[in-house]
Amino acid sequence: MKKYNLYITLCFGLLLAGCDDFLDVMPDNRAEVNTESKVTSLLVSAYPTMNSLMMEEISSDNAMDNSTGFSVESQEHEDAYLWKDITTDGNDSPKSFWDACYGAISSANQALDAIDKMGNPANLQAQRGEALICRAYGHFALAKVFCLSYNPSTAETDLGLPYSKTPETQVSPQYERGNLKELYEQINADIEEGLPLINDEIYSVPKYHFNKKAAHAFAARFNLYYHNYDKVIQYATVVLGNSPEKAMRNWVSIGTSASNWSLRVDMYISASEPANLLMLPATSSWGYWVGPYNLGKRYGNAKAIIEKESVRATGAWGLYSNLYLARSLWGFDEKMAVTKIGGYFQYTDKVNGIGYRKNVIVAFSADEALLCRAEAYALKGELDKATADINVWLASHTVNKVQHTTAELVTIYGDMAYMPKEITNVNQRTPKKALNPCGFTVAEGDQEKLIQCILHLRRVETVHEGLRWQDVKRYGIEIVHNRDGMADDVLGINDPRRAIQLPQDVINAGLAANPR
Repeated sequence: MKKYNLYITLCFGLLLAGCDDFLDVMPDNRAEVNTESKVTSLLVSAYPTMNSLMMEEISSDNAMDNSTGFSVESQEHEDAYLWKDITTDGNDSPKSFWDACYGAISSANQALDAIDKMGNPANLQAQRGEALICRAYGHFALAKVFCLSYNPSTAETDLGLPYSKTPETQVSPQYERGNLKELYEQINADIEEGLPLINDEIYSVPKYHFNKKAAHAFAARFNLYYHNYDKVIQYATVVLGNSPEKAMRNWVSIGTSASNWSLRVDMYISASEPANLLMLPATSSWGYWVGPYNLGKRYGNAKAIIEKESVRATGAWGLYSNLYLARSLWGFDEKMAVTKIGGYFQYTDKVNGIGYRKNVIVAFSADEALLCRAEAYALKGELDKATADINVWLASHTVNKVQHTTAELVTIYGDMAYMPKEITNVNQRTPKKALNPCGFTVAEGDQEKLIQCILHLRRVETVHEGLRWQDVKRYGIEIVHNRDGMADDVLGINDPRRAIQLPQDVINAGLAANPR
């Protein structure tokens, strides 16, 4: 992994104590996994230790080129923005993410193999469930980065990825990519088998593992991308229960706390926050590049985007001053940050200031699961049910707990102008963009306008987390990246760059590259 000298003083606050377990390295005892405790311990390493947030977020329309007057700290940061193949191997590169995901999958497979060799006993069924969900998640995490969005009409010809189901026993095994239909079927099979087996009682700290709610939130998101809307509703409802308003993030507490970046980030990722379902640590510079530090300002979520398209744009909440997320921004005009992704540092040599950059992300939350359900309801044509979920989100995220009827939301987003594909001035930016759904339909009129509302809420809720890139892909939204001193670059509906290129060493080893 890449090491950095750090010249920024960080206030770890409450998070440092809470992150110690995240940053510890699990000893590799896979050669003799033959007891319940060893299987349980092995599954700690079945979660990726790298993430794709930078690649996805910078690829989306949540970033712009702030000009050559600002610096970029790494080549992968720049290449992600330019939609170029990323061939470097830093901590936020395709190579690091690929290796981390397949490493996690390998641990899950080793655990499953050990369970099978012990006769698949009743006392290991919860561990089996966790391993299956981890294996599904690892492949899904890879698929959403390195594959196109799932489209049932093209899935049999769209490139998939190798689905690893057994522990590696060869030095250089040969794999084929297969197709996206096969890949999603195998992810779905693992989810369906694993979900009923999840048991929170085996975890000392459930929110560091695929507990019941986190696993169902993952299943809801996967099925949203897989176009299985009834299952989205079913699984999201397990997360939200009969009183979804009680599952939402406590933005009142965050919004009224001391105006301190580190404190509010710590509150956002706290294990005691009911809305947080699964937290994952990673070795990554993203917390520094997206946060209020004088680093990586060339490409960022700039003021123009924040104020006109996303967090501070006028929306269902009215003026941005009514939205808690919009009142909790730090940084510069070149990159404005909501308090959610912190930059932390794990020293390996304090004297020389050497170590690893880290972040901790909320991989799944009740708030995002609610918006998955709202979208599923809307796509099924059950607009009033979608509005009910939107109102739960609005009540928890706004100062005056704004509420709307379906007709009012339709009017708000119906009156909003579509943002042109290429703009000539900042005032042409809006949250609303033309939709070209990938493998599903959205009817003109009320349904499309309510989907526009939900996509705006999702863009706000998931800012900095990379999920906007998935919404851009799923809805075939054409976006443009400005390039200082050059013509704008347009990402068309069928642009193959919507699938990020595989790591170069994987291609060199014989796996088919994504078309360009």
